[in-house]
Amino acid sequence: MRSYRKEEIPVADSRKYLEPTPIVLVSSRYKNETNIMSMGWYTIMEFVPSLVGCMITSANHSYELIRKSKECVINIPTADMLETIAGIGNTTGGKLDKFRKFGLTPEAGKTVSAPIIRECYAHFECQLYDTHLLNNYNYFIFEIKRALVSVYPKYPKTVHYRGDGEFMIAGKNTTIPEKWRQQGK
Repeated sequence: MRSYRKEEIPVADSRKYLEPTPIVLVSSRYKNETNIMSMGWYTIMEFVPSLVGCMITSANHSYELIRKSKECVINIPTADMLETIAGIGNTTGGKLDKFRKFGLTPEAGKTVSAPIIRECYAHFECQLYDTHLLNNYNYFIFEIKRALVSVYPKYPKTVHYRGDGEFMIAGKNTTIPEKWRQQGK
């Protein structure tokens, strides 16, 4: 096993090492208004029910749409959408229709009124599950009510945000099933 030489970094830069989960596009709807936001930080909280937690700043236009509607869709884009992901993250839905601006197709979900983004690889329709952390921390806890994933490719090239405009593209997959005990089964 290899040993690494380490150096101290500012604690604010810790996220560059901890965050690399796939960036998602969170779509929302409240009444007749829709929006999309890019999000790089969220966490799986439980297997059954399938819970996802995330902090959405109240300064984000999606915050109120999601808080009021109590639902959203977490969509997983692929690496070919990198410029769209960045564009969505750098604009506000309070001033423009992001579906139109970025040429994305909204489709109806089955369990939520928030739209699915057709061009994304996977979609997770979510309903607000718990609000205990919402008022103090803007932390949403969602239950995934429906999961829809493309059958091909099995492992898409997803985008992972490392901070400061730096991204990582998912690479090679490997498995060691004989060494790994599956959780939740």
